[in-house]
Amino acid sequence: MHEPIDRVPRDLWVEPSVESLRADEVAEITFRYPSDLVRPEFRPPKGNRAKGSSHEVGEHMDAWGCVWQVTERGCRGRLTASPLADLGQLADYRLPWELVEKANLAAVNRSVAAGSRFVLAATGVRPFERLQLLRGPEAARADLAAGTRPIRDLLDMLHDFFCREIELWAATDVDGVAFQDDWGSAGDLPIPLQTWRELFRPLYREYCEALHAKDKFAFFRSQGDVSAIFGELVRAGIDAIGADYWAMDLERLAERWRGRVTFWGGIDPQRLSAPSTPDEVRAAARRLRSSLDFGHGGVIARCDWSPESPFDHVAAFFEPWLAPMPMHAER
Repeated sequence: MHEPIDRVPRDLWVEPSVESLRADEVAEITFRYPSDLVRPEFRPPKGNRAKGSSHEVGEHMDAWGCVWQVTERGCRGRLTASPLADLGQLADYRLPWELVEKANLAAVNRSVAAGSRFVLAATGVRPFERLQLLRGPEAARADLAAGTRPIRDLLDMLHDFFCREIELWAATDVDGVAFQDDWGSAGDLPIPLQTWRELFRPLYREYCEALHAKDKFAFFRSQGDVSAIFGELVRAGIDAIGADYWAMDLERLAERWRGRVTFWGGIDPQRLSAPSTPDEVRAAARRLRSSLDFGHGGVIARCDWSPESPFDHVAAFFEPWLAPMPMHAER
């Protein structure tokens, strides 16, 4: 992903609600600006605990036993109950192994063979996020800071599960595999940096090693500003980092890390919605490109199309990425 290119690769991620409610607009955008990264054909199995629908208004339970309340169709719900709020229940808790044991990946290789674009698989691998959902965010962070044995046992259980999921995808013909966690913040990490290094960096390194052993690229995505661990992620072996680059020091990141990792990101999502104008979207996209693109690859322009993003704003985001980078942008 660092080889010379004549333009920046594009990645369009469309939320399900947009795809179902604005199909004609999605078709037009994908015709004008086809994504260079595509997802494989795959339908995850339904978990044994799962009840209700995550896309409809009302309460539902996911495969892990977390209870959610959806107040608006197409939007993510609010966590209302965590199955391990009482950590004393850990001994009786069972992970949803059916999600990996019953996963049917037969269509994945067929969909890869049917096209020529880079195929990126999205996984459910997210140890810190899942830990917070199972335990409750505040309790999980307090337990991690205190270093309690039960929370470390739970993290070990999750890691075993996620290693299986990574291994499943590594055995397919996809080009890259993505996992994520939410480490972004306006200030410090949500847990002490030393705790992060001790508990989470080794997990990420193991995922990357498993993927690299099968010649797959490792993609990682987090919301927010991940400057505090950006270098740690690079050293863990991640090939492409997706983050809220608009909230970070772009020039400093590029100067320090270009050539060692691929920057995978877009602009402030508020820019993609009113009252911003298409011209403001173009300006923000140009700034992102001028900071990260030095004419030798290493950047992927990502647009997350949410229900709040008008068609003309999405189109305006892609326009500045189409032409080759001017020679004067080389640094």
